[in-house]
Amino acid sequence: MSLKSFKPYTKSSRGTILVDKSGLWKGKPYKPLTSVNNSSKGRNNLGRITSRNHGGGHKQKYRHIDFYRKKFNMKAEVERIEYDPNRSCYIMLVKFDDGQKFYYLAPQNIKVGDMIENGSNIEIKTGNCLPLQDIPVGIDIHNVELQPGAGGKIARSAGTSVSISGIDGNYSLIKMTSGEVRKIDSRSMATIGVLSNPDQKNIKIGKAGRSRWLGRRPHTRGVVMNPVDHPHGGGEGKSAGGRHPVSRSGQSAKGLKTRDNKRTDKYIVRRRNKRKDTK
Repeated sequence: MSLKSFKPYTKSSRGTILVDKSGLWKGKPYKPLTSVNNSSKGRNNLGRITSRNHGGGHKQKYRHIDFYRKKFNMKAEVERIEYDPNRSCYIMLVKFDDGQKFYYLAPQNIKVGDMIENGSNIEIKTGNCLPLQDIPVGIDIHNVELQPGAGGKIARSAGTSVSISGIDGNYSLIKMTSGEVRKIDSRSMATIGVLSNPDQKNIKIGKAGRSRWLGRRPHTRGVVMNPVDHPHGGGEGKSAGGRHPVSRSGQSAKGLKTRDNKRTDKYIVRRRNKRKDTK
């Protein structure tokens, strides 16, 4: 897949850059693996807004992805590669020898007709899923389980992958894209390859209407609100807010550490790299 730009016939088309999806399946999704996607539009069970600027957007069906990959020792054929509106990477519909079909996350360079497999002691090949203890050091992997049998949790978005940097007893040392190195049980499953659609990060929306199709409502800055609505609101004329950036509830918006999970600190070998652009 590649990026495509447009001739500047209109103001919006001048800056628009989208991903070319010409190689993807053009029909409807596989119906038995879909359900109605009743998104909450940013509201909780009481109808109160808990996440602002959500709402509207195109009607979507939810595709049920198998993150567990527990159908072992049976080969499956990739029937088609599809766009999924619920995630940034593409998905693939696979059919096993017994006729069962599943949706999996699609890695790069996988094609319709390729054969994949799940289980131990199988070929190290893009799309195959096997335990961390069977994967060589340095191989790119995605959809990694944090605990054996819990389903893939790490590296599931477009163009992402992690790698095994070493072995420590019954644990594998996994190096994240952030620079963090973490210990994960070597019995946990992971899939070989880098996830598809790496150009997702280069998309330029181009116009407000496309944001609305995606379910993103207009965002209002705090400095243009009244003091009753935001800590940065108020002031005579155009003002800069008068304090360090904070959220609407007053929580610091730059550099505040919010991680509070000491139970898993023992599994972190090295913390993530510090951002260079923080001031």
